[in-house]
Amino acid sequence: MKLPRSFYRRPTLEVAADLLGKVLVHRHRGVVTSGVIVEVEAYIGESDPACHAAVGRTERNSPLYGPPGRAYVYLNYGIHCLVNVVTEPEPFPAAVLLRALDPLEGIDLMRRRRARGRKGRRPRGSSRMSSHELCRGPGNLTRAMGITLQENWLDFMGDRLFIEDRQIVAPNVVWDRRIGISVGTELPWRAYLEAHPAVSQLRSKA
Repeated sequence: MKLPRSFYRRPTLEVAADLLGKVLVHRHRGVVTSGVIVEVEAYIGESDPACHAAVGRTERNSPLYGPPGRAYVYLNYGIHCLVNVVTEPEPFPAAVLLRALDPLEGIDLMRRRRARGRKGRRPRGSSRMSSHELCRGPGNLTRAMGITLQENWLDFMGDRLFIEDRQIVAPNVVWDRRIGISVGTELPWRAYLEAHPAVSQLRSKA
């Protein structure tokens, strides 16, 4: 069952915890890829120094201020796209970054996408990767799932990019510090499934 908009119109930390075990689905040119969400990070409001809304509303971060249940996709360091789910009642700016998935559908396609080189880099031997590695880390997640800037502002209520509740049990949720950022690292706003092999980093650095 597709998650309703009311699911996202709640406090961000509640949404972040409840997203674990849900299934992200992307339909592109008739092909479906999907995976169980196993790691997320919350970014909440203009007072959060790591949130893109910390600088106030801009053209780039405007999806954060929009309706909950929309996609906020941006290019990180000019290298790869990251996908976030907008949360909280409009116009409060907040979102949950999807950091890692455990692949379910379209695994062969994910391998092919991961095998492609990126900006002059040699492609990794994706055929040797375990399925748990394919969507480990937010940049790898979007590459494997085929999510690009074209999905920015997309409504998760639609049929192209959405999240389903397939009644998958998500036990042992762990809260820890956010990673991959330089400010706001003291906030324990990263949630993941304990010891899951698809989590991008099982323990954050102190």
